[in-house]
Amino acid sequence: MSTCVPAITLNDATPIPQLGLGLWKIDPDECETVIRTAIEAGYRHFDCAAIYKNEEAVGAALRAAIAAGDVDRDELFVVSKVWNNQQGFEETGEAFNQSLQRLGLDYLDMYMVHWPCPDTDTYRASFEAIAQLQGLGRVQTVGVCNFYEETLDRIIADTGITPAINQIELHPGFSQRQLVDYHHHHGIVTECWSPLGQGEILSHPILGEIAEHHGVSPAQVALRWSLQQDRIVIPRSRTPERIRENMDVFSFTLSEEELRRITAMDQGEGAGRVGPDPRVFS
Repeated sequence: MSTCVPAITLNDATPIPQLGLGLWKIDPDECETVIRTAIEAGYRHFDCAAIYKNEEAVGAALRAAIAAGDVDRDELFVVSKVWNNQQGFEETGEAFNQSLQRLGLDYLDMYMVHWPCPDTDTYRASFEAIAQLQGLGRVQTVGVCNFYEETLDRIIADTGITPAINQIELHPGFSQRQLVDYHHHHGIVTECWSPLGQGEILSHPILGEIAEHHGVSPAQVALRWSLQQDRIVIPRSRTPERIRENMDVFSFTLSEEELRRITAMDQGEGAGRVGPDPRVFS
């Protein structure tokens, strides 16, 4: 089954679909319907995590889709993450094995450190463990989530390995320009969680005006804004209509002026954040 989603090539030559499905807060009993609907709509990138408590159901749904011939395993890009209470070198290896077993897969396309948790000072060892898993062929590429400049500097200096992706909160109103500039300088791809600001931004008049001009929804405009700037987006939805709508963002293009107007929605450093601050969260 074909998909219209373009791929971005990471710094280790791994291709990743630019649009994926976030699986946070998707109940296990919904996973079969959500994932099969998403695959039918063209999604191939699925973003999981141990803390989401649905890896078994996600894996069962993916394996059912493969068995039905809806998709091949090598078309999929499956991601999971080590949670904060399992960080550390040996602990991360065990957490990876547990996620792989719950998913029922032979390998993961990407495994990530979910939060830096600076107070525990275990993120460097966790990242090193994931890099070793990549060297063993058990994971295709290595990434981090919610890292900021100082923590990125440290893992790059200590391991000699630059993460392929940093998954961060990013959406209109909170564009994290300084951190994104750091990513560009170091060859790290920016991946956006909560690319719709958990819905809080969708009533903004700028998004509404641009959406009306293109005949699309404000959510589609917000996603397109990130996609046109070479970012990865992983919107979450359990609704079939919204899953399909979020995929339908490749048939229109925002002008440079529209991109600038959306970027100008920023409320100042930190003011537009809807999730935890990674400098203090653990």
